Amino acid sequence: MTAVRVLLADDHAIVRNGLSALLGSLEGITVVATAANGEEAVREAVLHRPDVVLMDVAMPGAGGVEATRQITARSPQTAVLMLTMFDDDESVLAAIRAGARGYLLKDADQEELERAIRSVAAGEAIFGSGVVRRLLGLVAAPAAGQAPQRFPGLTQRERDVLDAIASGLSNSAIARRLDIAPKTVSNHITNLFLKLQVTSRAEAIVLARDAGLGGR
Repeated sequence: MTAVRVLLADDHAIVRNGLSALLGSLEGITVVATAANGEEAVREAVLHRPDVVLMDVAMPGAGGVEATRQITARSPQTAVLMLTMFDDDESVLAAIRAGARGYLLKDADQEELERAIRSVAAGEAIFGSGVVRRLLGLVAAPAAGQAPQRFPGLTQRERDVLDAIASGLSNSAIARRLDIAPKTVSNHITNLFLKLQVTSRAEAIVLARDAGLGGR
């Protein structure tokens, strides 16, 4: 049987090395390349044409969702399987809309991860149990009377960061407000600038305040 060729995309070297060692120990799965950010993931996917890209959501640069969108457009035979710590509705839906064929949380065990990789390589869609519950909840939720959400492409955390930017907070102040690392704040800002198609903090503030953000 032909081995499933996998590209690993995660900005943490320890995670990449650990996953590479784990997958390398499994029969019928071969890691052909790794990437530390969205741009590298797209480049390596186009170069190696893997069967599966194991993709983190939050990475520097373009981020996992945008990288997924580009990979599915430029290498449609490659299946993208998200492997992430983010299980919020926005992240799940953004990944699916970008073309991801599966969504798995990083607390998945080895057997679940292996099954997911082989399933998406075979053309199936695969989602972790927690993600399935979220999707079912979204499908069952009543849509009538709900106001449209501004900036639907942003995750909830990115929206929180945008709200803080519109309030005039610095990156360090945003990190304290949201109880996250300053580097994580910078990553979120990079991702939301890309999604909003703005190039400066001032442009982001104008859009956010027009949408009613930044009131605190």
